Amino acid sequence: MSYGKLALEYCGEQLPLQVLKSGAGFYIGTCDDIGAPVSRESQEYYKTSKLADDALQNGTWTQKTHP
Repeated sequence: MSYGKLALEYCGEQLPLQVLKSGAGFYIGTCDDIGAPVSRESQEYYKTSKLADDALQNGTWTQKTHP
């Protein structure tokens, strides 16, 4: 399982990476136990959850360096 680098570095929380949705599209990020977003980890936004999930599974996304 992969964890969010920014969530750990800036929030002190080791949270699993997952596909999340915002007004801009789907992205790879983390959320807390109640489902609130904590960090956006990917630079990219994706048009569909499938594209974001494929990028997460294949490692073809770009890690953001800062929030």
